[in-house]
Order: sequence, then structure tokens, then C-alpha cells
Amino acid sequence: MKIVIKGAGDLATGIASRLYHAGHQIVMTEIAVPLTVRRSVALSRAVYENEAEVEDLKGVLVKDAAEADRILQRGEIPVLVDPEADIIGSFHPDVVVDAILAKKNLGTRITDAPFVIGVGPGFYAGKDCHCVIETKRGHTLGNVIWEKEAIPNTGVPGNIGGFTTERLIRASADGIMEPVAEIGDTVEKGQLVARTGKQPVYAKMSGIVRGMLQKDVQVTEGLKIGDIDARCEPEHCVTISDKARAVGGGVLEAVSLFGQIYGNYGVALLAAGEAKRFGSDKLSEKFQGIPLYRHALEKLEAFSGLSRVVVTAREALAEEAQRLGIHIVENRQPEQGISHSVSLALQELLSQNPDLEGVLFLVCDQPGIQAATIQKILNEGCLHKNSIVCAGYDGMRGNPVLWGSTYFQELMHLTGDTGGRQLMKQYEEKIRIVECAPEELKDIDRREDMTE
Repeated sequence: MKIVIKGAGDLATGIASRLYHAGHQIVMTEIAVPLTVRRSVALSRAVYENEAEVEDLKGVLVKDAAEADRILQRGEIPVLVDPEADIIGSFHPDVVVDAILAKKNLGTRITDAPFVIGVGPGFYAGKDCHCVIETKRGHTLGNVIWEKEAIPNTGVPGNIGGFTTERLIRASADGIMEPVAEIGDTVEKGQLVARTGKQPVYAKMSGIVRGMLQKDVQVTEGLKIGDIDARCEPEHCVTISDKARAVGGGVLEAVSLFGQIYGNYGVALLAAGEAKRFGSDKLSEKFQGIPLYRHALEKLEAFSGLSRVVVTAREALAEEAQRLGIHIVENRQPEQGISHSVSLALQELLSQNPDLEGVLFLVCDQPGIQAATIQKILNEGCLHKNSIVCAGYDGMRGNPVLWGSTYFQELMHLTGDTGGRQLMKQYEEKIRIVECAPEELKDIDRREDMTE
């Protein structure tokens, strides 16, 4: 797949290594003056050296997408000075990985690509991105988080060789960075290792200098400018760290699962009901300030990696869905019930891709359902082929429901307004439930439901 990694520091380079060796095409973006401390193992170095090699990776500084394509053809990794990651618009990646490690989201959106990954604190899975990768050292390092956030930043660096804060070298004053020690040098506690703004910076512990900012960079007091490792292994200065490999492994795991879902699954939004109990066109009524149907479309917008259809006869809904690139299927016989919409959706999706492995059905009057829950249902269905996966809470089952391809023919021959529920009774042993918050299962049937 085509993957854009935002950031090209040492952790981002570890991610790039994992993805590159799995056969993916990588483009990396950076700021004009990278502040990568462990620059000897970071492709960000290409920004000021034109090229950078880390183990068997080679990063090459490029100016635009055309030049990036030429470098990719050579089996190398293009690095662009592109703080806003504008390359996404012309490169059209399958995956975007935000590995800037700013401890906050600087602008990444879940709709930036079919699959978006946030690395470390500052991202919320299901809102900013499809998943988050844990970066805090410990047993959860590299975990893929499909809902909520990574462990918050504590401000205390991880323990390496029995040291935490002592191993960091920080600027003593604002000004120009002047390294005294070089990466790979062995230093003693109290030794002069750099000057910043003409002020001396001393080592707080003995060990090997594993990282040091490049000369002549403008720094501010307190900024991390270097790193000392008590283990004193010279090889650690020029090889990707265990942490970067673990985080890269988490990214690769997520990308690999997405690769099995991408293009192999469909999603259908059912929005053709007559709303008899509501008494009017409920989908156009405002819920929390926006039309009810817009809540469903916002969730659907986050899954551009799936074949997507909306079954409806409502003009406003259809126009907005088409603007988002979602295919419309018109239901001219809503009186036949939800089963007719299910059949229409399946016919259209299978005409687009006869080899679909599963289809997830969403209803348009369930505004509380979260993108994270939809993603977890897709993951569960992908890992358990030909199962029936639905959202649920404490034994109560509800929508959305993902059906494996085994059930397609039976779904297309259902009748009435009970949809797949009648079929689920026949296959109880095939049902898998993804737990969610109870409010996610609530649907809007009556006007009073809009305010509850």
C-alpha cells in the first residue's frame, strides 16, 4: 500500500522500517529544521544532508510528488519538507501515520485517508484516527488501541539502564546549538557536552552519547538536545531502538489487518424507512444541532476504504452522500420494509465487487453509534470469517450488524420489516457481539426520543 508517515524522526523511522520490509511504499514528511536528537537513526537527517541511511533504509530529500514517485521506483524512501503534509492530496495514500510525536494532534483527521493511525498521546481512536499506537515503555508498548487514547504523557522519559530524567541533555539557554560531544562518544557525569546560547551544558550521568542535535540549530532553554545511554553499547547509536521496532510492529499489525478489510468489505446505510411511529420525516429533523441523517453520514465518511452505499429516497440525504463520494441506491418501495432495502444494498454492492467477504449494515436513526465501534465490528468480522457480528451491551444486541458472505443469498430473499433479525435466530451460534456503550444502541423511533 501507499503510506504517508508524518514525521521522520527515530520513532517514525522505526515505523518506516517495519512497513518498508513488509513491501509497502513509504513517503515521509518533515519540518524545515528537524529537531531529532537520535538523528543517526532517523531519516529526518535527509532534510539537511539530502540523503540519509539507517540500517538498510535510504531516505532521499525530494521537492514534490513527481520526484517522490521516481525515488519510490528506485526502492528508496522520499522525504519532503512538508509541515502540513500537503503531499496527501496528490499522493492519495491508502494509509496516513501521524508519527510527529507532538503529544497532541496538530491537524490529522480520520478522513485524511482510508486508514489513519495516530502514534502516541494526543489522538483519540474513532475520532481523530482509526487507531492509536501505544508509545509508553512497558507491557503495553506497541499495542494497537481501537478505542479511546494512549497513556497520557507523564513528562518523565522511559527508564533505560536504570536512568530516566538524568539521561536527557537539555539546552541551558536560548540560542545556537554548539555540540561538544558527538554521537558515539563516551562521557562522564559533569563533563561539558554542548553549549547553547554560549552557555555550557553538562552531562548529568556517565555513558555513551546516543543522540545529539546537529550544529547551528536554534534552540530554547530546556529543549531536549541530546541523550546519554548508560549501557554504553556503540551499536545502539546507529541501529533502530527496541522501542521504535515495537511501535513499528504495532503500526504494521494495524496496517495488515486494514489490508484484509480494504476493498473486501462493504457498508450499507439504510435510510428508506417510512417513520410511521415518528409521524414525519425524522431523518431530516435536527438532533444535537444537525439533521439526524448527518450523524450517520459522518460515520460513513470515515470508512472510505469500504464499498459504500446509501439506500434512500430522500433527496437532501442523497445529495450530501454523493458529495462525500458515497453511492446512492434509490428505494422506490419503502412500504416493503427494511428487508427490501437490505436486498437492494446487497445487489448494488455485489455488482461493484462480487467477491465481497462481508457487508456491514447501518441504520440512519442511531446517532450515538461511534466510528470506533464500527471499526471493531469490521475487525471482528475479518478475524472470524463468515460470522455475524453486531454491536451489543450486557446481552442486548443491536445495530450495526456485519454479515459474512455465506449469508448474502438468504439476506436477499428476506421479506417484511424485521430485516436480518429473523435470520439471526437461525444462526445464534454464529453471532459475535462487540460491546459498546448503551447509548450507542439507542435509535430514534418517536419524537420524544429526540430529547431523551
